[in-house]
Amino acid sequence: MNQCAIPGLNLCIPPDRLPAPALPAEPDSGVAVLAGGCFWCTEAVFAQLDGVRSVEPGYAGGHALRANYEAVCSGVTGHAEAIRIGYDPARIGFGTLLRVFFAVAHDATQHNRQGNDIGSQYRSAIFPQDAAQQACAEAYIRQLSEAGVFLAPIATTIESGHAFHPAEAYHRDYAARNPQQPYIRAVSAPKAAKLRQFFPALLKPDG
Repeated sequence: MNQCAIPGLNLCIPPDRLPAPALPAEPDSGVAVLAGGCFWCTEAVFAQLDGVRSVEPGYAGGHALRANYEAVCSGVTGHAEAIRIGYDPARIGFGTLLRVFFAVAHDATQHNRQGNDIGSQYRSAIFPQDAAQQACAEAYIRQLSEAGVFLAPIATTIESGHAFHPAEAYHRDYAARNPQQPYIRAVSAPKAAKLRQFFPALLKPDG
């Protein structure tokens, strides 16, 4: 197939046909840190998942000891906009979070950007919290690459050993609090809608 099945994702199959990770993260720590562009968007996707207890926007992967929005947006700190997800491993596992991450949360083939958001702060990255997560993430990227489900090479990096810096309070629940903001309507809302469309079984009961 030579055309993307779903615009904006660069997938050549529907998102719900993306395979689950063959190698689970065991034991599962219940905390994941992921970066896939603007954290307003990724927070809005993962907050809908059943078993997810919290989603906190922040910054990860940089060389500076501290991070704030202005500095990260300048690109000089090396941080990516990221989210820290707290979840119940008995209800949803790290592998399922990775499947959603690659299937609908962002375009994993874009290097240092997501759409019109350009810069290393918008890179696609996984920040493993332990050896089990690192092994799972590495194996899953190989699995997806070998399956040829994307129309371009996966650009996602795996970056271990980095601290997570919580973002300023006004970023938290931004999409939920500002549904009519133009960026949210144009970029964040469609990603959240893709999750509801393709993975309804994963949604919170009240979602």
